[in-house]
Amino acid sequence: MNRKRTQFFTVVGISLALFACLTVPATDVPPTAARPITEAPVTEIAPAPSMGDGAVIANCPMFPADNFWNAPIDSLPVHTESDAWVDSIGRGETLHMDFGSGTWEGGPIGIPFNIAAGSAVPKYEPVFYYPDESDAGPYPIPENPNREWGSDHHVLVVDTDTCALYETYDMSFDGANWNGGSGAIWDLNSNALRPDEWTSADAAGLPILPGLVRYDEIAEGEIRHALRFTVEETAGYVWPARHQTSEPQSGIPPMGARFRLKAGYDISGFPTEMQILLQAFKTYGIVLADNGSNWYVSGAPDERWDNDMLHLLDVLTGDDFEAVDTSGLMADADSGAVRP
Repeated sequence: MNRKRTQFFTVVGISLALFACLTVPATDVPPTAARPITEAPVTEIAPAPSMGDGAVIANCPMFPADNFWNAPIDSLPVHTESDAWVDSIGRGETLHMDFGSGTWEGGPIGIPFNIAAGSAVPKYEPVFYYPDESDAGPYPIPENPNREWGSDHHVLVVDTDTCALYETYDMSFDGANWNGGSGAIWDLNSNALRPDEWTSADAAGLPILPGLVRYDEIAEGEIRHALRFTVEETAGYVWPARHQTSEPQSGIPPMGARFRLKAGYDISGFPTEMQILLQAFKTYGIVLADNGSNWYVSGAPDERWDNDMLHLLDVLTGDDFEAVDTSGLMADADSGAVRP
């Protein structure tokens, strides 16, 4: 993840078969951060999306059904900056499923999460080096939590007592307390956004968990939400993102930009499991949430992933995607709810 002040994190391109995050004992770690750009004029009014139920984890919703993450975007107009943004990211660059089974360079690949009853696990007041844009704790963190193996060292916790989501970045444990870059606490029953210009555990100031691909969704036969992805260069931010890593610049995609797989892309030749994922790319799209490797789509590690099957999606390139104009969905600049 990129932090707006000094750091810039670029993930080295790695082969797909790798990504699967594991449980990492807390020790030492590394870092990532991120403000608005005015959307290009809307060329037509977007029809109101038909809301699905949205994803559920441990009986907690991944935000209300009318939340931006849960809104289908297959009927929205193409953004006027689509061609420029795709060119910027890389029209010929391939998509990479940044998750899978097994390990890579000693650890899993992907972003894991933890499910815990907050009343039953220790609570901490992490020391953040971006305290002015972090939510005050306490943060419930299980003993030896699943923590992202990669440089960002995210720790994500769903508290089943309160259906609150705790997300932290660059976390390490000193034997007594957790320390990290930043932290955000989300009420999963609310559409409230971060304060404007605040980061979260992600550079865009968005939650991470609702944008992860989870194998359970493949097993259920449907993904009902947008997915998180990264690119190397971003400029500015658009709703519902709250934070930027660099100033707005024409032709460079902003944080919060949403893309979709083009409707005409034929997915019929892929295995059923991959068709579920590809259909989510068409119906819900992918949301630009952080700086990293181009066209890297985020997911949670799971030993049930077939890495060879995930590699079949290597044939997708930036040219198969288009940016979507989501400005017509916004009902309130300070809410993640889409207009009815």
